[in-house]
Amino acid sequence: MELHYWIIFAWIALPTVMFGGASLLRMVERGNVLTPVQLASFRAGHAHAGVLLLMSLLYYLCMSETGLLPLAKYSGCTFIVLGILAQSGGFFIRLAPAYRRMGTTVTLAGAVLLVAAIAILIYGLVQA
Repeated sequence: MELHYWIIFAWIALPTVMFGGASLLRMVERGNVLTPVQLASFRAGHAHAGVLLLMSLLYYLCMSETGLLPLAKYSGCTFIVLGILAQSGGFFIRLAPAYRRMGTTVTLAGAVLLVAAIAILIYGLVQA
């Protein structure tokens, strides 16, 4: 299975994280209209998105070294993308006070997806 499309997707997504960082910086420089809790959630969401997105590039390269069936590779790559979106997205959902609990649930669901993706990768690497 060709994984280069997943790698291309990650590189295309990277500027969105950069834009998020620039947005956060502008908000802080303008006097920060966010509460301390909201600012912390914004920072956490942005940081998780950036780190996990870069981690996904390593994930795809390692996954290409496995002998897993294409469906397993596709599943792992899908789990990593969905996990990144949920893990970081949950922090952004928490920006709305009425949805803090939902944001926490989404973040935890993202963690579960990331663990599942990593488990698939580890299995593939051990089998290789």
